[in-house]
Amino acid sequence: MQLKTFKYRLRPTPSQEKQLGQVLDACRHWYNMCIEERKVAWEHEKRGVSKVEQEKTGIRYRAAFTKAQAVFSQTMQVVCDDVDKAYQAFFRRVKAGQTSGYPRFKGYQHFDSFGFKQYGAGIKIDGRRLKLFGIGRVRVFWHRPLEGKIKTARIRRIAGKWYVCFSCELPDPVTLEPTGHQVGIDLNVENLLTDSQGERVESPKHYRESQAKLRIAQRAMQRKNRGGKNRRKALVRLQRLQQHIKNQRQDLLNKVAHTYTQANDMIALEDLQIANMVRNRHLSKSILDQGWGYLRNRFVAKAANAGRQLVLVNPAYTSKTCSSCGQLFQDFDLSVRWVHCDCGLSLARDHNSAINILNRVLEPVGMPL
Repeated sequence: MQLKTFKYRLRPTPSQEKQLGQVLDACRHWYNMCIEERKVAWEHEKRGVSKVEQEKTGIRYRAAFTKAQAVFSQTMQVVCDDVDKAYQAFFRRVKAGQTSGYPRFKGYQHFDSFGFKQYGAGIKIDGRRLKLFGIGRVRVFWHRPLEGKIKTARIRRIAGKWYVCFSCELPDPVTLEPTGHQVGIDLNVENLLTDSQGERVESPKHYRESQAKLRIAQRAMQRKNRGGKNRRKALVRLQRLQQHIKNQRQDLLNKVAHTYTQANDMIALEDLQIANMVRNRHLSKSILDQGWGYLRNRFVAKAANAGRQLVLVNPAYTSKTCSSCGQLFQDFDLSVRWVHCDCGLSLARDHNSAINILNRVLEPVGMPL
């Protein structure tokens, strides 16, 4: 069995939207109180507070505060789960010697969801609407069929819009029929990618194309007084523009990953260290605008569902090596976009790199190109 998330847009009425905001605020205040309780207990008593203790405190919290009574009891437990996960991640980073990052208190713009730990308790589908505890029947835009058995659900606010995310249990996917094809993929900043067949996928560069609109929206927000309604409205407009850019990028990358997964039995992809690459201040914007990390994650997920093989290849010297004879090119930098070799090879730099990426997977096992 596998878990898959289905996300749908909610269409609440103004009164329902106000109630959703109140539930979210109550959950945020409870989240901050849980962090404060753990922080104070350790600072003054050197004592840890468990998740079970905070769940019991949550019962008294709902009884004492009127606004918290609109929150379903198990939703309060989900908030305690979120706090506990934040602390477990903090302790894991401390033990690993990484930058720890103590769990933070959440402000209005940094707490955007609340959950239900089991379907049918506080949340259920009623016809074509979603029935929520304390809110009522909310319209849902069912843009795709809901599959499998619903296990949990989460309500999210993204750029002023509301969504429901169902976590569903599905049978393991059926693997696709073999195609007999393999492909190597080179990621670059000039275009999105070039494969070993010489095919290029151009990048629309969504962020760069929208920079002028972003600049106007950001300046408009900064001119508004802090804490005012106009500033909050300007912030929502800015968030929606940023979300639109994100949706454009993810839509393209999902389609690219789907196309290559359907057409090839084996995909060789370079294993780039993106966190290190973005330290280059001349290329960081272009690298992040391409969305390489998201594309790699989509390749991993779609290859697993389709029964395809995805191999991550060390990218060292793939651009500087001749794909025909193996000679290492000298005086080779990013300005060189076409490679020529004494063996007669002459092709685009990215195409040559993609062939080398595929060769590194095929040659050790003696597979023909």
